Amino acid sequence: MRVAVIADIHANWPALRAVIAHASRHKVHALWNLGDSVGYGAFPEEVVAFLREAADLDVIGNFDLRVLDVERQMEGWDRLTNPERVMGFNWAYGQLSSESRVYLRALSQHVRVRVKGHRILLLHGSPDSIEEGLDAETPKKRLKELAAAVKDDLVLCAHSHRPFARQVKGVWFINPGSVGRPDDGDPRASYVILKLKRGLLEIKHYRVAYDAERAARAIRQHDLPEVYAQMVLQGRNLDEVAEALDADERR
Repeated sequence: MRVAVIADIHANWPALRAVIAHASRHKVHALWNLGDSVGYGAFPEEVVAFLREAADLDVIGNFDLRVLDVERQMEGWDRLTNPERVMGFNWAYGQLSSESRVYLRALSQHVRVRVKGHRILLLHGSPDSIEEGLDAETPKKRLKELAAAVKDDLVLCAHSHRPFARQVKGVWFINPGSVGRPDDGDPRASYVILKLKRGLLEIKHYRVAYDAERAARAIRQHDLPEVYAQMVLQGRNLDEVAEALDADERR
């Protein structure tokens, strides 16, 4: 069984379309999504509407949760949070249909499945926290702690926007990277295909080129902050891009 595992789409429909086309050419049998489907990008409704129909398994991400909570939390966020982040929450919520909001609210933070003898845990962050991002630099000691706390063979995680696969204490930690907003300096969409057979696991990460200019242009057409467009074009996170833009303005 071949499974495409995606995450951190962040409302980037051009990137998602490219990944789905690539996965289709590799004849995957299922699509699993690890959350943060909305936020910053210009296509939240298109992305969630697609997942409603196409995702075989789906979990919610921390950004998704904040978007759904925007009406209750807005006053507090205005005082405490970066205004560009707050705008991302608010704008995405306003773009989602009632059907897509209901879909996201129904998603769990954890899903466990058993496929071909493999015990698999799907989540957005880590087994401890939806906001803990695991990546290639995560200390081995920390992964050992997490491995000891689960009864799974594979932990599929996201949030860090950085692809990796590491096995610790018999547990594979696999992050597909980000479809719509990588943070490793490579703006190409990132995902992973797992080949699952009884007694066999194959892991292959892919980087997929797509029309990032179109994604950035759509962000600008909606009068969203330029930093959102630059995140897409540069493959960097909001803080890094904002700092660079500020430095350019001071010159």
